[in-house]
Amino acid sequence: MHIEGILIGLAAFVLIGLFHPLVIQGEYHFGTKIWPLFLIAGLLFCGLSLYIGQIVLSAILGVAGFSSFWSIGELFHQKRRVEKGWFPKKERK
Repeated sequence: MHIEGILIGLAAFVLIGLFHPLVIQGEYHFGTKIWPLFLIAGLLFCGLSLYIGQIVLSAILGVAGFSSFWSIGELFHQKRRVEKGWFPKKERK
């Protein structure tokens, strides 16, 4: 029996679940100016996935990389959701 696909799917599920609150909290505390961090993380994860010989770990790193790239867009969507009042806005001093 091959469970690699299930492991990759589970990892994708967990990573998406982790990135969702990262985007919300990141936008709340720092605004959209942290988008370069997600870009660097995405490039790093994708770059590492090219050099890892173990296929499951390589795939998980690829999923983490593209989850980071997706999070860049979600930061700006989160900003719009905050402006609509769907999420709390942090009062800047």
